[in-house]
Amino acid sequence: MTGGSRGIGLAIARRIVAEGGKVVITGRDPESLQQAVDEIGTDDAVFVRGRADDADHQVATIAHAVERFGRLDHLVNNTGINPSWGPLRELDLVAARKIMEVNVIGSLQWTRAALDAGLSRSIVNVASLAGISASPNIAFYGASKAALINLTSQLADELAPAIRVNAVAPAVVRTKFADALFAGREDEAAAAYPLARLGEPDDVAGPVAFLLSDDAAWVTGQTLKIDGGVSIGSVG
Repeated sequence: MTGGSRGIGLAIARRIVAEGGKVVITGRDPESLQQAVDEIGTDDAVFVRGRADDADHQVATIAHAVERFGRLDHLVNNTGINPSWGPLRELDLVAARKIMEVNVIGSLQWTRAALDAGLSRSIVNVASLAGISASPNIAFYGASKAALINLTSQLADELAPAIRVNAVAPAVVRTKFADALFAGREDEAAAAYPLARLGEPDDVAGPVAFLLSDDAAWVTGQTLKIDGGVSIGSVG
């Protein structure tokens, strides 16, 4: 699983292990990765350090997973970056290209590497509600996640019936990554949600675990909104 050292990724890793799975997590910071596996507290979770868009790192990580645990059942593409803030007319195109490289092309590269190594069951891509509806100031991040959602559908079609491919699309979850969207005004931000709060990482981990499990054996090509009801769009 990519991006597993904190936030949503760490919550997913914890849930996978809690349900009897084994997981290899990735990230750039070795200290954060070590803290994550220490927190999980079992030999069923290990890490490999590297950049998510580095092809050599992708191949090495997947090879390590197969060597350590004997096979590769699932892939969770959780890496996402957004080094840009503001309106699209002011978007730094260098940053835009990097966003697409990591969030979309990187996910495709991880998928191809996993398939080459014998991936046998399913893929879950962590997209975003920003990929489904307009999101001020993070619009190009949203565009990249829209592409990831479409990539999910395309891969589900190509890889069926052997491999299931689904995605989740969280709204604002209380993580360091999303801090700019609610810092200093969490009550105001939460007021837009019918369930009256922002998301927590565990709110995403459960649905991801479901999509990885046999309970989702007849589910593919879907993007599950995890959004506290905010996409209902009530105006009354």
